This record gives sequence, structure tokens and C-alpha cells, in this order.
Amino acid sequence: MRKFLKITGSILSGLLVIILVILYWALDSVDYTPFLESSYYTQTKARLDSLSKQLTLAEGELEIGFSKISITPRLNAEKDDPYEGAFKSVPLAGFGQRHGEPAEGIHDSVFVKAVAVKVKNKLVILVGSDLLIVPPSVSDGVSKNLYEKMKLTRSQIFFSATHTHSSVGAWSEGYVGEQFSGSPNPNVIHWLVLRFSQAIEKAVEDLKPGEIGTESFEAADFIDNRFIDELGEKNSEFVFMVARQNSGKKAVLGSFDAHSTTLGGWNMLFSADYSGYWERKLENNGIDIAVFYAGSVGSHSPHTKGDKFEKPKYIGESLADSVLKYSVNTKLSRDIGLSYVTLKLDLPEFHVRISDGIRLNQILAKKLFPPIGNVYVQAARINNLIWATAPADFSGETTILYKNAMYRKGFKAIVTSFNGAYTGYIIPMRYYHMDEYESRLMSWFGPYMGPYTNEMIRRMMNRLASL
Repeated sequence: MRKFLKITGSILSGLLVIILVILYWALDSVDYTPFLESSYYTQTKARLDSLSKQLTLAEGELEIGFSKISITPRLNAEKDDPYEGAFKSVPLAGFGQRHGEPAEGIHDSVFVKAVAVKVKNKLVILVGSDLLIVPPSVSDGVSKNLYEKMKLTRSQIFFSATHTHSSVGAWSEGYVGEQFSGSPNPNVIHWLVLRFSQAIEKAVEDLKPGEIGTESFEAADFIDNRFIDELGEKNSEFVFMVARQNSGKKAVLGSFDAHSTTLGGWNMLFSADYSGYWERKLENNGIDIAVFYAGSVGSHSPHTKGDKFEKPKYIGESLADSVLKYSVNTKLSRDIGLSYVTLKLDLPEFHVRISDGIRLNQILAKKLFPPIGNVYVQAARINNLIWATAPADFSGETTILYKNAMYRKGFKAIVTSFNGAYTGYIIPMRYYHMDEYESRLMSWFGPYMGPYTNEMIRRMMNRLASL
């Protein structure tokens, strides 16, 4: 018995050592070093300082161009054909509970749309797409394509998505990425790259003299704070731009902060969610192209009513009715100022947390989570609007601070999300320690990712406003 206990003790001791070694390798401590003392901040700030010195404002007559390309796949094909957009099957992206199952059909079509804005030698393209996010595999491929064909640079392209949870998947790698998007399919990715590239090319080809104006209205009845409900702030302003070519062709660009989650994981049909209803209502009422850009959705959920597809219809068409009402009196300008800045971010280490003090080793985290891609924050000054973009589900509560600061300088301001990479949720630091989905699972880069990103966006906006 003594010998048995000795052997058992040795085995248990050995197993304990193995477990401790595994834990030592797999886990790390959360880094609470202030971001102002970090190398990623110092290097990125130096890059921004250099860019800021080169910024100029182009002032003069506006040229504007629009395009609209379907990204609705043809399902149940005999084989995948990315040039025809035909596939054997395509999963929906958005909800892990679908487990990457293929879509069963199409409820409403999904699109990629682009608006090209040019003043003198400055050209920027604002891309909206009915996708969950714009994945790095797509934005990188599009950037390469357009530089080779048109000498357009990544800095000129502002990507965004409507954030519908019922559109094209099959574009992400990593265990977590595949849970939300399904198994990656290179043919789907290639098709999306082609369609995005076509939309941008056509928008640039469509450039013609025109005019543009910005307007907004309060839409508090259609949005909730997703963290602390009525105790939290809501960025409930719907901001839109009206753009019209001298020939009469008209576009409306709109942005709102409510998540596109009126349709749950039960839905297995392609749909643009409420943004699709918004776009279709406008396009059936005198607007040639309506483009929706997900705003700072990281803090907000939709507030709607009805059952199933009544929910997106209610909120989308209600918001469209308000745009139609307020756009009648939108002041349009032919002579505007245009400038933009694109800043590549150096990132902190992965901080996928087990607890407030312990995180997964970043090597393990990188294997579990999807590739992040080249991460940029961008900002443009378009007439009296300062438009910033973020590579994340960005917090609308934070955007309120930017809006107030820019208002004091005579500008409206928005921050859109999903600009060609994905870094998880960027939320106010006061929520970082909450045991919630957004703050625990989806805050990927530590306690200071929010303040760090906010500092860079703040500096970019202020510099553009000072031109």
C-alpha cells in the first residue's frame, strides 16, 4: 500500500507539474501599464505628427460620383464561380449560434455602394457594404487591386459595413472567427474583392460636378444603451449627407449607432436588416442611391417593435421617413473644403482575459481569434462634417464627446465602424471590468485600447478642424 501511494503521489506530482507548465505557457498577466508610456503609442503618435504636418485643405468646386453593386450570392450552384457570384453554399455571418450553417435563401438583396468625393487634387471614396464587417482579406485585396489599376491608395478609401448579422460569411479564419462567419472560402473572398473593386471604380468613373450638405435629427425612440440601459448615455442623432450631381442624380449617405440586430440567429435568409429597409424606402422615393454606414454601434442596440421581419421594417422605414422630411431643407454647397488623414495603428498585445488580472498568452489568442489585418483609423473633413472611422465596434458613448468638441468648432462629427480590419469592441474604460460579452470576450487589446484609439482620433479630428 505504501508503495502504491508513493507511485500515485509521483504520478499526481508529475501531472501537477505538467498542468502548471501548460498554464504558465497558456496564461499571462494583464498589462496595466498606461498607454502613454507604451512603445505602440509613442511610435503611432510620431507617425501622426508627421502626417499632420503634411495635411492641406483642398477648397473649390465639388465633384461627386456614386455606384451600387450587388453582393447577393447565387446559391445552390453546381460549383463555385466567383466571377459570376455563384456558389454551392454560403454561410451567414453574425451569430455564433448558427455554427456556420449555410444560408437557406434570400429575403432581400445586399449591396456594396460607393460615393467618390473630389475637390481639386484630393479624392476620397466612402464605401458602404451590407456585411457584418469589412474583413481584412477583402480590404487588403481591394486596396491592392485599385492601386495597380487606378493608383488609388488605401488612405483614400474609407471602408464601412452596415453590420447586418444576416449577410455573406466565409471570410474569417481562427476558431472564434469561424464560429461567427463559417468556414473560410477563398472563392467568396475573391468575389467580394472583385465586387468592392468594381463599386469603387464605377464611383470614380461617375465623378461629375455637384453639391453636398449635411443634416441630422434626433432618433432616440429607435436606440438603446446596450450596457446599462436607461442609466447610460445614448448617441441618438441620425446624421446624413445629401449629395447631388448637377444633372440631378442624388445620393443620401446616412449613419446611425444602433446595432443591426433586429433579426436574430433564427434567421437563415440573406438580409441587410433595418439598413436595407432604410435604403430601399429612400430609393423608392426619389433618391437614386442610399448608402448606410454603421455608426458607433459598440454601445448601442436597436429599439423597435413587431415580430421577425416587422422589426427591421419598422425602424428602417421610420428613419427613412425622417430623412425624407429633413432632407427637403438641407442646405447644399458647390464649393467645399476637403481633406483626409489615414493613420496606421501599432497595437498592444492581445488581451483576451480569463479574469481582470489574467489573460491568454497572445500566441494562443492569435490562434483562436481571426487575423486582425492592417489596422487604420481615418478621418476626413467634408465641408462642415468631420467623419472618422474605426477598425472595431466603436462606442457611441465616446462619440458623443467628439461631437460636442467638434460642435464647438463649428462642425458636425460622426465615427463609423468596421473600416477594413477588426479589433473587437472599443468601449469606454469604465466598462472594461464588467463581466459582459463586449467587455470580457470582445475587448481584445487590453484596458487602454479605448483611451489610446480615442487619443489618436481626437488628434486627427482637431487637426482637420484647424485647417
